[in-house]
Amino acid sequence: MTSATPYHHGDLPRVLRAAAAEVLAERGVAGFSLREVARRAGVSHAAPAHHFGDATGLLTAVAVEGFRYLTEATRAAAASSDDPLDSLVAVGRAYVSVALDHPGHVAVAFRWDIVDVDDPDYQDWGNQAFAVLEGAIERLAAERNPDLDIGLASALCWSMVEGLLIVHLPLAAMTERKGGAAVPPIPDLAEAFTRLMVHGLAP
Repeated sequence: MTSATPYHHGDLPRVLRAAAAEVLAERGVAGFSLREVARRAGVSHAAPAHHFGDATGLLTAVAVEGFRYLTEATRAAAASSDDPLDSLVAVGRAYVSVALDHPGHVAVAFRWDIVDVDDPDYQDWGNQAFAVLEGAIERLAAERNPDLDIGLASALCWSMVEGLLIVHLPLAAMTERKGGAAVPPIPDLAEAFTRLMVHGLAP
């Protein structure tokens, strides 16, 4: 939403979150400002502060929304197969799909320096998102490796996917600009990496 389509009615906090996510996706955290969010939402410069207090409040709300998107997507993915490995793979693919669809949200999800980590909703939705991954790994461990350290394995899988997003997305963009061989789509890489790890997690 931009200033060319001004806000008239409805859920203004939602509109402001959407505008904030748009700014983050285009400009990153360094280019974020409440003034630009208000301009894109077509409201007064005071509106974001009125609803969210300050930039930290709005960025935290965007991060919460991102964790909600992630939780909903990974829950559906985890329930998509009776096979625990396929279920875990689906969770990984869903994670990166959310990141690709909502880059502004994921830009702040783990930026503990700019969000309110003590916010109850931030903690709740973050914990729910991680619990989905833990549940998928618990299913896999129950069938193939009962002695697996669920917490450690969950941290490994989460770190792997985050590493893909941090390293491979810029790599793919740079390779494309230079005319090199195409880097596989990141959801495919998430699946390949997950299956490769599982051969070690559940021998």
